[in-house]
Amino acid sequence: MTDNPPFKQLLKVPVIVAALGYLVDMYDLFLFNIVRVPSLKALGLSSDELFSKGLLILDMQMAGMLIGGILWGILGDKKGRLSVLFGSILLYSLANIANGFVTSYDQYLPLRFIAGIGLAGELGAGITLVAEILPKEIRGWGTTLVATTGVFGAILAYFVASAFDWRISYFVGGALGLILLLMRVRVFESGVFLHLKHKNVQRGNFFMLFSSGARFSKYLYSILIGTPIWFVSGVLIFFSPEFGAALGVTEPIEAGKAVMLAFAGQVAGDLVSGYLSQRFKSRKKGMLIFLLGSYTFMLVYLLVNTTSLPTFYFFCAALGFFNGYWTLFITIAAELFGTNLRATVATTVPNFVRASVIPISALFVFAKAHFGLTLGAAMVGGFIVAIALWALSRLEETFHKELDYHEEDALDPSLVLPEVGNPDSLTRKN
Repeated sequence: MTDNPPFKQLLKVPVIVAALGYLVDMYDLFLFNIVRVPSLKALGLSSDELFSKGLLILDMQMAGMLIGGILWGILGDKKGRLSVLFGSILLYSLANIANGFVTSYDQYLPLRFIAGIGLAGELGAGITLVAEILPKEIRGWGTTLVATTGVFGAILAYFVASAFDWRISYFVGGALGLILLLMRVRVFESGVFLHLKHKNVQRGNFFMLFSSGARFSKYLYSILIGTPIWFVSGVLIFFSPEFGAALGVTEPIEAGKAVMLAFAGQVAGDLVSGYLSQRFKSRKKGMLIFLLGSYTFMLVYLLVNTTSLPTFYFFCAALGFFNGYWTLFITIAAELFGTNLRATVATTVPNFVRASVIPISALFVFAKAHFGLTLGAAMVGGFIVAIALWALSRLEETFHKELDYHEEDALDPSLVLPEVGNPDSLTRKN
């Protein structure tokens, strides 16, 4: 245990900056979800185009995050966690300011792509930095603090967008990011990374993730366990007006309010999942509870007909609560891999999950055409959760894992397998 009180450890400047950085990241990431309808209408799109062209913009943003995740992840392992933390903030801040000046759909589309590239780096770099500078006994609380603070960004986006024009909302997000850069003065780099930096070790080699079957498998499983989160956010909540109408809600549903309530629920979910992880001393048990709860409320949301607007909004908040295992999902990804690939993994994994909304939305559109809006979504959700549960069962427990190691160790002939059937858990012979 550390000599410093755990609470004091959590208030280290890098932890606070990572948390505030993720707050601004989430603000900008979900702002389009909130202002989709008013911004596209202001640009002259018809009501019939709000779904199809809004979905294309979302897909472009997520494609940018997929590409950005790889680029920022490699940079984080080669140059350091801080280079990504600050570089990503600068790029998405400038891009979001530019979003406030768009005058046509054709301008909006590429600018959301560029913003997506910038938004891709913040979370992975922040989680990696926090996980490496905190003792293992409390690093779960540190990543919970980052994720919980970040979720408030989506809530803030709703209130700003409700109070101001959609263009002003983009300007506010960009300004918040630029202000955050001024806090970088006292932030220090991860000691684990600095220790590795002086060794003759490959760092940030993305293709190493595919050079070993065991390494690729746990990378793939790390992605699959997070996909239900983005089915909820990218489909169920994003298209809440359409789902509410199909379910018989008699009053108009505000997409922005649905997003805000879902993320208000996720704040509570992040705290509870983080507590369960610490209480059980297990990342996997907490995640299992939340995955099962998520699918339960998917079915409630999609199959329970209601004319009550407050009831529908409650279902949105409940779905958000069970999306609160986002903290555990990112923490597991960071803990599963060595220091020379940790930023690459922690940055690419959440962005592959975010980008999964592209094939998920395509699958949803297919299921919708054949089975209807709500039943099709329920079937897609069940399929995605089933895959996530299978992937979770294949991963090792990482709660007590030491993080000061690098992936080349896995190629060392002096390594042995301590458990039959668990090829990812490698330790040195004494």
